Amino acid sequence: MSTYAVTNPATGEVVDTYPQITDAELADAIARANSVTRGWGRTSSVEERAAIVSRIGDLHEERRDELAHALVEEMGKPLAQAYGEVDFAADIYRYHAEIAPAELADTPIELRAGTGSAVIRNAPLGVILGVMPWNFPFYQVARFAGPNLAIGNSVLLKPASQCPHTGRLIQQIYTDAGAPEGAFEMIFADSAQIATVIADPRVQGVSLTGSERAGIAVAEQAARHLKKVVLELGGADPFIVLSTDDLAAVVTDLVNGRLDNNGQSCNAPKRAIVASGLYQEFTEKLVAALGVVQATDPLSDGAELGPVSSLAAAENLEAQVKRAVAAGGQLLLGGTREGAFFAPTVIAGIPRDSDVFQEEMFGPVALVYEAADEDEAVAIANDTPFGLGSYLYSTDPEQIQRVANQIDAGMVFVNCVLADGAELPFGGVKRSGFGREMGTLGATEFVNKKLIRIV
Repeated sequence: MSTYAVTNPATGEVVDTYPQITDAELADAIARANSVTRGWGRTSSVEERAAIVSRIGDLHEERRDELAHALVEEMGKPLAQAYGEVDFAADIYRYHAEIAPAELADTPIELRAGTGSAVIRNAPLGVILGVMPWNFPFYQVARFAGPNLAIGNSVLLKPASQCPHTGRLIQQIYTDAGAPEGAFEMIFADSAQIATVIADPRVQGVSLTGSERAGIAVAEQAARHLKKVVLELGGADPFIVLSTDDLAAVVTDLVNGRLDNNGQSCNAPKRAIVASGLYQEFTEKLVAALGVVQATDPLSDGAELGPVSSLAAAENLEAQVKRAVAAGGQLLLGGTREGAFFAPTVIAGIPRDSDVFQEEMFGPVALVYEAADEDEAVAIANDTPFGLGSYLYSTDPEQIQRVANQIDAGMVFVNCVLADGAELPFGGVKRSGFGREMGTLGATEFVNKKLIRIV
């Protein structure tokens, strides 16, 4: 039996618990979802569905106080960042509502021979399962469920076991926005039940954001049943600094990116790779900047850093830091914790032949490496099993294009961090997954690109 419980990581208090869905309830949810996508999903217009998606965004804005405080309680996000997540989710829904009519319109095909016409129609696939993580409960759901509802697909959504309350709030928003019963079903299921859902022939696709292990398990199950899959997994995103006119600003960008969401963002900059001529000063400024940040009550005024998501997560991060130091990394700052609160940490020069070099550190830990030149910086950046995002700082336009082309990642942000947008596609390569969400690419990930040829 899976436990869905809200445990405040700042206090350790179990605030509430929710029962796991029964097998009979799950069967009913799948049936409702299938019924609505075969009916409303095919007979309603894109404009009608987009209006509901837009209203979902509006309700996120109207209820932002309640939603933001729920985020703080469930996973310890500082309150200001929680408001930011809710606002971003609202923007994603509105964006997909705006672009849906154009993106889902028929695409005419010019015939090379014969008479008549042909079009590609973006038709619904059917029921889509979403397996969501705990670190961005509103944003992750928005980028998955919003476009699917606009398409006409119904959604079965499994939240992380520590985020049931935000799940209930989202379910209520969809209902209040006018989504038909069955168009969005929140399911508090365990792994065995999820395998059952994937195997069900009425379910046509799966999207998972989470750990590499979870992604492998879900992809294996989906492949067995020939289901389309989108995976957004972990990341060890490089932050490459080759040249700059303002090193202090670059360090500030890294600090902001590394502390965002208490260091628990898949596409955050995690590994600073700095050219030799800048390395010493960069590292000194980074240690100084992070050294004044204190992990504190996420509801307190001006909180920059709260606890990591759970005591277990903090203990795991502590063990990783110890292994990194034992492997030869230099601990320049932090490395300590109190309960689920983890101090900002800087580790330099973890040997590339160590196991921990290949791991993602999920928390307020910045890793720093010195690169002799551009080629070595790219080599260090690509020496990872992950390929989600990346960050590049340079004042040389030709170098920017050259290095961006060489980075093995799904996203490259140049001279900026925290620059995600609803219109920008999100996703990775290698063991960071495949497929895209958000932007025009995410708007049509789960469609049946149906050819209609008329003579």
